[in-house]
Amino acid sequence: MRRAVLLALAMFCLAAPPVAAADSVNPKADFKAFRAYFIKRFPKVPLNDFVNGPYSMDAGLRKQWQAIDAFPPYQFAVDKGKQMFATPFKNGKTYGDCFPNKGIGIRQNYPYFDAKSGEVITLDVALNNCRQANGEQPLDYTKDDMAALTAYMAYTSRGKPFDIKVSKDPRALAAYRNGEEYFYTRRGQLSFSCASCHVQSAGDHIRTEVLAPALGLVAALPIYRSAWGGMGTTSRRLRTCNSQVGAVPLKAEDELYRDVEYYLSYMSNGLPISGPGTRP
Repeated sequence: MRRAVLLALAMFCLAAPPVAAADSVNPKADFKAFRAYFIKRFPKVPLNDFVNGPYSMDAGLRKQWQAIDAFPPYQFAVDKGKQMFATPFKNGKTYGDCFPNKGIGIRQNYPYFDAKSGEVITLDVALNNCRQANGEQPLDYTKDDMAALTAYMAYTSRGKPFDIKVSKDPRALAAYRNGEEYFYTRRGQLSFSCASCHVQSAGDHIRTEVLAPALGLVAALPIYRSAWGGMGTTSRRLRTCNSQVGAVPLKAEDELYRDVEYYLSYMSNGLPISGPGTRP
């Protein structure tokens, strides 16, 4: 019923979340409505440019970004990640042994729903699964080595379009639905949802920052943020958003965070990977 109510609101108010009409989970209908919402709201933004977030919304910011990107602050992470990726584990195997195509150019296929475990597997989780399968300790999910590894893998996939599948498996549909609901549910002292900033207020200014649209939001991750003074993963970004609205962050790579990434990545299908990225 909640989905039907949201759709009814969307028909009368542009600021409402673009969701499908039916009470049943319908990712294809959601995708169509989501895409149409942003195209209608930002008709001058080329579709593929949404992956550039705030830089697709503000000409001044775009010029600054282009100047900064001549000497990208994330390059150190890409270089570190490349070295880590090629360095053998103690057993002689490498990260490449855990992935299709030796891990090169595959970022666009993550996250995916794993029928065996019944959960969404993000690239970050897949990397730690690889480490543990080869006798290594897992990495912190928020920054440092994990950010470097995912930065390198994203870099090898630049320009490749998201290709996320949501099968008819009831568990996959449930994960998709849970991610969607978390994205639109208000929480914290400010009573904000993820959509409050990235759907309703996308393109608006908060002080010197421009709120990025949800469409293509995950394409630039991991990112270097000036506010962090370093790199951060998807989990770090989600936890930061929770903190900023006065909500208690979930643990990094919590199942709900993975479901949110699954939902947003599916909504970005067809858009090119642009990560690693730079944000204020």
